[in-house]
Amino acid sequence: MNILNSNEWIAHFLATDPPRSKSLVMTIFGDSIVPHGGTVWLGSLIELLAPFGVNDRLVRTSVFRLAQEGWLESQRDGRRSSYAVPSDTIARFTRAYRRIYAPLHVDWDGQWTLVMHSHDGLTASERSNLRKELLWQGYSILAPGLAAHPAGDRETLDELLVRTGTQHKLFVCQTADLPGVRYAKPLREMVADGWDLSGVIDGYQQFIALFEPLLALLKAGPAPHPEQAFVIRTLLMHAYRRVQLHDPQLPVELLPEPWPGAKAYDLARALYLQVYEAAENHITAALRREDPEAPEADDSLYQRFGGLK
Repeated sequence: MNILNSNEWIAHFLATDPPRSKSLVMTIFGDSIVPHGGTVWLGSLIELLAPFGVNDRLVRTSVFRLAQEGWLESQRDGRRSSYAVPSDTIARFTRAYRRIYAPLHVDWDGQWTLVMHSHDGLTASERSNLRKELLWQGYSILAPGLAAHPAGDRETLDELLVRTGTQHKLFVCQTADLPGVRYAKPLREMVADGWDLSGVIDGYQQFIALFEPLLALLKAGPAPHPEQAFVIRTLLMHAYRRVQLHDPQLPVELLPEPWPGAKAYDLARALYLQVYEAAENHITAALRREDPEAPEADDSLYQRFGGLK
């Protein structure tokens, strides 16, 4: 299909791969609402989702389900409702999105984080929840009771242990290749055995194929108006988040070359820089139609992708 402008690109995206409304709400909260204080009136949220073809009934259903799952909480003021990220969830929410905007891991120190437990040290439910959460954070299960990651984040791991109820029940340590042992395989070779990166590679390649033409259109054409910029920014982060959150975030030194995640990150950053300011105008205007005192975006916005200013 020959796409001549960014409006046609948006229409093609929404026609061929329309985002699920619940997932789109999560993207808009993380990318657009959290920097503005984390709270939005339902009327403003409905306005923000309208350009994606999401009607008010779907918005109400989506936020209701997200509130049931603990991702959002609602408050009423007369006939109006607002939604916010709960205080006990905001740290997890913020960490997940900080990971999305962060540059690739470089200058690896060679250390691996190991998480270990005995079979009878945890209940079956605890083992299942721990395994699921560790895999989501990019760990590989190398053997029963043994998980590893070459760039494990300590703060994230601490929060994960508390959330799964396994604090004080596990052994956590760091390790590296032992100098002088000539006949052992180097730890870096565990990557091929422990992580199947084929799906992540395909996801990044599809992201690049889809969004590279859009960057060319934006550079060649007139600057997008605020609503159009917001739609582009949201679709960009929705698609990038979908791939990037399945990336185990391994150090660059351990990844196959060329690593498409590096090109995808540069592309996402370049597109974000093209549209984020105009998108902010649309976001702020939508928020202030329901709340004239809605704040401007805080500094966390401008720290994204290594710094936007």
